[in-house]
Amino acid sequence: MTARTQLASWQALTLHAQSMKQQHMNDLFAADAQRFDKFTVQLPEFLLDYSKNLLTDETLDRLIALAKDCDVTGWREKMFNGERINKTEDRAVLHTALRNRAQTPLFLDGENITEAVQNTLDKIQHFSDKIRQGLWKGYSGKRITDVVNIGVGGSNLGPQMVTEALKAYSDDSVNVHYVSNVDGMQIASVLRPLSPENTLFIVSSKTFTTTETMTNARTAMNWLTSASFSDSAIEQHFVAVSSNKINAAAFGIKEENIFDMWDWVGGRFSLWSAIGLPIAIDLGFDNFLDLLKGAHEIDQHFCQAPLAENAPVIMALLSVWNCTFLGFRSQAILPYDQTLHMLAAYMQQAEMESNGKSVTMAGEEIIYPTVPSIWGELGINGQHAFYQYLHQSNNIVPADFIGSIESITPVKGHHETLMANFFAQTKALMQGVNEEQVKADLHAKGRSDDYIKKVAPHKVHKGNRPSNTLLMDTISPKSLGGLIALYEHKIFVQGIILDICSFDQWGVELGKGLANEIQQELESATTFNVHDNSTSGLITHYKKSKQLA
Repeated sequence: MTARTQLASWQALTLHAQSMKQQHMNDLFAADAQRFDKFTVQLPEFLLDYSKNLLTDETLDRLIALAKDCDVTGWREKMFNGERINKTEDRAVLHTALRNRAQTPLFLDGENITEAVQNTLDKIQHFSDKIRQGLWKGYSGKRITDVVNIGVGGSNLGPQMVTEALKAYSDDSVNVHYVSNVDGMQIASVLRPLSPENTLFIVSSKTFTTTETMTNARTAMNWLTSASFSDSAIEQHFVAVSSNKINAAAFGIKEENIFDMWDWVGGRFSLWSAIGLPIAIDLGFDNFLDLLKGAHEIDQHFCQAPLAENAPVIMALLSVWNCTFLGFRSQAILPYDQTLHMLAAYMQQAEMESNGKSVTMAGEEIIYPTVPSIWGELGINGQHAFYQYLHQSNNIVPADFIGSIESITPVKGHHETLMANFFAQTKALMQGVNEEQVKADLHAKGRSDDYIKKVAPHKVHKGNRPSNTLLMDTISPKSLGGLIALYEHKIFVQGIILDICSFDQWGVELGKGLANEIQQELESATTFNVHDNSTSGLITHYKKSKQLA
């Protein structure tokens, strides 16, 4: 038995969950006219409503007791103070320092990293301004019109999600593109309409050894040098974001064009750093700064608000309550705003790579469910795809609904239709409709008794399906920064409650190592025969078929 399950608060929640499973949210709302006011948190740029969860005052009190028993506030202080809470890699976790707009000094190993961060921000501003103003010239003396960001995972998902969400804030002075997939089709499609004379590449890789990123970078380099007839063009058309300056310089990138990364920033939390360079180029540095300001506001809320009024803490506790105690093993992210079409993919990486673990911080096997699988889609598209499953399947899927009061691109009549669906879906998931209501409705419509008897069971919605609603004022750099920071802190608290090291990703490494070995085999005439029978058979079939093709 792990230490978490021995806590009195954990055991009390286990018993409480059994009684709450017999409750229906309809009854909870009927019994408390103040439920909405009680279970909402007003944040600087948006409102969090968590009243449509299967919880009572007692539930929240018990969850807060668990947070206290797990010393969430102590761990929060350790993180912000730069203690090495990433235990398996012996690293601090300081992505919050990247957006510390108060610019208070923070020392790590004798260095004031606040100064280092500001120096990098100054460099980002100078560089992005130079690109946007046409002052950076390519090998033929022409201005840069297109920037291609080459990265994968956190070096791609964060910047791309942000620039897609904030496209309305771009003046289109530079076109920004993203390449992450090692499938050659993607980079070929991106490069096909571009001119080497006008294209700049940002290679984002902490180690400058990531196979997918470096494969794409070499393809981009060959594309450039075959057009320019000179390896020296690399210096004018490639910059890097990396902690490995030696490898970046060996690639041909000038030292002054290498932007720093630090080992105290995890990839999936790095868009606030120089990894966000394409954001600054696309949207302008002022908008990038507003993104940081929005995140900083949530950092302050997270540090200052009491646990019972602390939005990231509450969202983390609800996730643990729904998944670990109530047994709901997946969660949907459902944005009702076209700008957020990449948010679900971003949150998948942020949460599942952080907390998809099966051992505690001490390396002991975990015997309880940890985090749900995260999936989702734009709300309206999802309604005509998988909402049938959300409403009527035997599996209950808690969902986060994210919408905005003002559209970033208003078109008469559209936003009201969108938001009517937004509000209706959370209501329907919570309330449902029982068989008596279905029968009464069909009878009122003049349906026959035989028809009603046949169809009524199929139209029943049991309801009682949990959801959170995040209602933003509008999608802006500040509100988006706040939204991302909210989820980041939720993930941190979730990890502390579950006794998980949220900031390593060893599960990513095994497959990458095996892929490197197998690639050598695919590129040679020899079959090494060190695999299982299935893998060996597949590789043999692949190589034979390639020879015959």
